Amino acid sequence: MGAGVLNAPPAAVAPPEAWPRPAALARRSGALCCEGVPLSAIAEAVGTPAYVYSLGTIRERYATLANAFAGVPHHIHFAVKANSNLSVLRALRALGAGMDIVSGGELHRALEAGCDGGDIVFSGVGKTVAEIEAALRAGVRLLNVESEAELEVVDAVAGRLGVVAPVAFRVNPEVMVDTPHAYIRTGEKGQKFGIPRDDIGRVAQAASRLRHVAVRGVGMHLGSQIANADPMREALPRLLEALATVRGAGHRVEWLDVGGGLSVPYLPGEAPADVSAYAATVRAAVAGAGVTLLLEPGRFLVAESGVLLTTVLYRKQANGKAFVVTDAGMGDLLRPSLYQADHGIVAVEAVDDTVTADVVGPICESGDFLARGRVVPDVSPGGLLAVLTAGAYGYTMASHYNTRPRPAEVLVDGDRHALVAERERPEDLLRLERHPLTWRSA
Repeated sequence: MGAGVLNAPPAAVAPPEAWPRPAALARRSGALCCEGVPLSAIAEAVGTPAYVYSLGTIRERYATLANAFAGVPHHIHFAVKANSNLSVLRALRALGAGMDIVSGGELHRALEAGCDGGDIVFSGVGKTVAEIEAALRAGVRLLNVESEAELEVVDAVAGRLGVVAPVAFRVNPEVMVDTPHAYIRTGEKGQKFGIPRDDIGRVAQAASRLRHVAVRGVGMHLGSQIANADPMREALPRLLEALATVRGAGHRVEWLDVGGGLSVPYLPGEAPADVSAYAATVRAAVAGAGVTLLLEPGRFLVAESGVLLTTVLYRKQANGKAFVVTDAGMGDLLRPSLYQADHGIVAVEAVDDTVTADVVGPICESGDFLARGRVVPDVSPGGLLAVLTAGAYGYTMASHYNTRPRPAEVLVDGDRHALVAERERPEDLLRLERHPLTWRSA
């Protein structure tokens, strides 16, 4: 056992093949395939690092959620921040999904993906005037307002445009959620997100005095990686209390946004979210409320669809510790460094032996790693590794640090695959920069 593993979590010593992966990933004659396409063939076609997404997995995840809420008026709005590739968005749009966005850039992507404004809900705590104006011009279904100050800005922008802005109040239900990392909790007391419960009545009364906003929704979002229905059982009565308060102030509320956050398994032994129990809890709570539900899944729909392909560059030893150096790092997949998240790592071409090692990238940071103290396949330089459950918050959080181009993206559908985002080139990274040949005086 390598250095540093004695105090590692049990998952670190689990064999590579014990890590969860969706049915779309399977071995055929030792070669790991995504649906009907060998991952080695994709690496040969587009190089590495590369993200690969299974369209079949996305369809199956969407159907699971839609079926769980069948018979209840609802709309599924995909959280674009999880995976904003246009081809992924278009595929979800074709299934019937709308989009939940948090920036003007995501608004542009949603429109480019074929959404009408009515298919879009604009969330986020820090919308700019320009973003609010763009959203109103696009005719978004709802602007989720997170403070009284934002409400006043929306009213002013709408007044200037001569329209009435459809808004929803995002409530902070002040519920503690047991998530793997503090950064993915958004519904706790003291978070930057949402309007505090005690302030909802006052903000609803303030909205009644504004001429250019119409309060049409109330919503919440508890956070990510919610594995069971317990947090919803605590939060939903608080959300419905807020709904009653807003309606009591004279607003005609028709939408109830329960957020997203359903978990996916990353670690060995982790069970998938109990979607049936989650849906049953929500359905029971909102029965008779006279609302249409809005659901905002992100990770749940796309995380398990994706893998990050990477090539082993070097093997090295330092003070008795083994390192596997790959061409993918924190600039390609930030989650291990930012959230101390663990992703399964398996060999693309099956190998029998394993090694306990840190899997690290090429970036000049000690925090550049994909796994630490992990039992991983004993792959030689030139071999391929697949980082699992990488379809959410992978490419969307990628950066150009060290002036490194972002990876290619590939979509797989059955035995077909297509390049849906080219690998950036160094010249792409410089395209918007200018040498100051002409200086301007203050």
